[in-house]
Amino acid sequence: MKKEKKHAIRSILYLVFSCCLSSALLAEDTIVKPRQKPASSATVPAGNDTAAKTGPDTVTIKADRVEGIYEQEMEAIGNATLCHADMTLTADRMKYFPQSKDAEVTGNLHLDRKNDFIEGDYLKLNLDTQVGFLTEPRYTMKEGDGRGTGERLFFEGKNQYRLKKGEYTTCPVDDEDWYIRASDLKIDSEKEVGVARNVSVVFKGVPILYTPWLDFSYTGQRKSGFLAPVVGHTKRSGADLAIPYYFNIAPNMDATIAPRVMSERGFMLSNEARYIGHGVHGRVQADVLPDDFDTHKTRYGISFQHGQYLGHGWRGQLDYNRVSDDRFLRDLSNNLSQTSRTNLLQQAGLFYHGDLGLDGTVSFSAIAQRFQTLQDPFLPQNSNLLIISPYKRLPQLTMNAIKRNVAGMDFGLNATWTNFAHSSADRTEGRRLTLYPTVSVPFRNSYGFITPKFGLHYTQYALSENVGTVGSNTDRVIPIVSLDSGVIFDRNVSIGGNNYIQTLEPRAFYVYAPFKDQSFLPNFDSAESDFSFAQMLTENRFSGHDRINDANQITLALTSRLLEPSTGIERLRAAVGQQFRFIDRRVILDSSQVTSRRADFIAALAGRITREISTDVNIQLDQKSLRTEKIRAGISYRPELGKVINLGYRYTRDVQERLDIPDNQLNTAIKQVDTSIQWPFFSNWHTVARVNYSLRDDRLLAGLAGFEYISCCYKFRVVVQKLTTTTSRSTTAVFVQLELNGLMNIGSNPLRVLEQSIPGYASIY
Repeated sequence: MKKEKKHAIRSILYLVFSCCLSSALLAEDTIVKPRQKPASSATVPAGNDTAAKTGPDTVTIKADRVEGIYEQEMEAIGNATLCHADMTLTADRMKYFPQSKDAEVTGNLHLDRKNDFIEGDYLKLNLDTQVGFLTEPRYTMKEGDGRGTGERLFFEGKNQYRLKKGEYTTCPVDDEDWYIRASDLKIDSEKEVGVARNVSVVFKGVPILYTPWLDFSYTGQRKSGFLAPVVGHTKRSGADLAIPYYFNIAPNMDATIAPRVMSERGFMLSNEARYIGHGVHGRVQADVLPDDFDTHKTRYGISFQHGQYLGHGWRGQLDYNRVSDDRFLRDLSNNLSQTSRTNLLQQAGLFYHGDLGLDGTVSFSAIAQRFQTLQDPFLPQNSNLLIISPYKRLPQLTMNAIKRNVAGMDFGLNATWTNFAHSSADRTEGRRLTLYPTVSVPFRNSYGFITPKFGLHYTQYALSENVGTVGSNTDRVIPIVSLDSGVIFDRNVSIGGNNYIQTLEPRAFYVYAPFKDQSFLPNFDSAESDFSFAQMLTENRFSGHDRINDANQITLALTSRLLEPSTGIERLRAAVGQQFRFIDRRVILDSSQVTSRRADFIAALAGRITREISTDVNIQLDQKSLRTEKIRAGISYRPELGKVINLGYRYTRDVQERLDIPDNQLNTAIKQVDTSIQWPFFSNWHTVARVNYSLRDDRLLAGLAGFEYISCCYKFRVVVQKLTTTTSRSTTAVFVQLELNGLMNIGSNPLRVLEQSIPGYASIY
């Protein structure tokens, strides 16, 4: 009986105690929400405040069951959730100590924060200082696809933690093709960077690279630090290793310094700096090879470009390029656009563009310009294949102005004054003034136009020596008359179930310029323009101002286009043009730049034949001799991204034949084929290749072959390239690159070579 009373009393006391505890918790905003079974929830204010409140320091705990001692200890059991600031923590069981703000969590632990998601076995963390540790951690970045594991994770403050024996990769779960393994890996989620020590890069289970220290941005943000080594091999420089260091100087400025070691050349230091600002942009690149093993000389290359907007339509520009010797680019560059350069620009200029009233514009420029001319070092000094250096312009002043709709007429003026100088003593120097005022009367409506135009080209020379019988000062005046007209017809057509607008555009262009003997004048900057549709519809077939053609000719052209009605995009264009000359040409410029005297018919087809196939074909004919003068033909097949086939053919009739120059003096006929491809041949495997071959010389001008494997988290490329750099020399380069997504590129990067060599090349995934 006594035992039953004691048991009843204990039951009553336990019930009263439970009610009191429940009342106390409810006083602190206890919330009960239904789950699969009734659950408990408690919101605990920060510090020792007794008043209920919510805010950034509030800790809210929910679980199937919550129990503990008020303001001392709280334990959540079963489907436990703790929310604090931007952190949500779930586990099977957790303890929270309000006085110290410490939390101990075990069992199926998941920590969801603003920048990452972390899982583990046992967690001890101070919610206030964000200091603690986690065992058996597994983490995933919410930015950058990074993830990894470790032996133990140490929380070291807000948004910062460090892993002991940590790993990092951007590969998907259960597909760890690569990862970095470090004895110490620190993650700063605020700066979005990682710092690792004693690092091994493991690829396919095999360590391929070791470094005592590595820092990286796991979101691709710019940051200072060493970049991955660049390793390569070329025939001219041998084995090649560069270790670049990147300086993130400011948001608008950076620099890269790359010490480079070449087995056949020695030690080279490459430097590049870039900057951009309000109206300012520029780039500086400098390469120095103090002692070339081959030439035993100091070799260097420098390139500096700077542009600046000065306000009110004015801007300044500087472009300076120089190398130490003719072979610098050929020996030390793998870029075809670099190795083929012959004239390096050195120019400073001031430019202006503004309005001239309501219907006019005016532009002005002042430049100082010269070139460094690079010769083929294996050509003899008296070879006619040596490149003639362009004249220096010290300076050149140019003004262009046009005023439209003045009593129905358009007025224009082109004026230049140039001081020409040359380093060769046998070259005539001097100053030249040109004035070319024009007046035209345009008549336009919705379906056509007709524009008569009259101009007077005046040129005055002040030369360093007498020319012909006119002395050192002479001038030239040539009137030029032209009449341009055209009509546009259009209709709606349906082809292959698609609707288009087809146009038919006949055009007639007449030009007259009387003959003026100019053979005694120097040639500072004139060359005969390449015969094309654009050249057929111009008044002067010569560039520059030293030669003005004699002309009495009419050009007839017919163009048809297929346009998409909804966008106006031109899908296909076909055109033919015929030039009829009523007089024989008497102003002739005999140079290797002449392309043709007799080509007078041209046909072109360009655009997309289908969505996958595009073409660009130009053919020029000499109708008198019924022979082809020039062919430029290309066709491209691009069914989807990463699939492209290009076929091209280039033909130009021998210049010696067109100029009646003996065979042993000049032979510059061009017969070339150019093919390239990027195509998958297995899952994720792509082949890349390019062949540029001279049929006339039976010689490979440029060749490229390789493959690339592209997966979701890495890319592997092997490319071999061969370039003809001079008349008797070529160079071979080997590119091997492993690109670990989101971390680094190991090896020499062939992407620029592939993009330049294969039109339409695309790096997928």
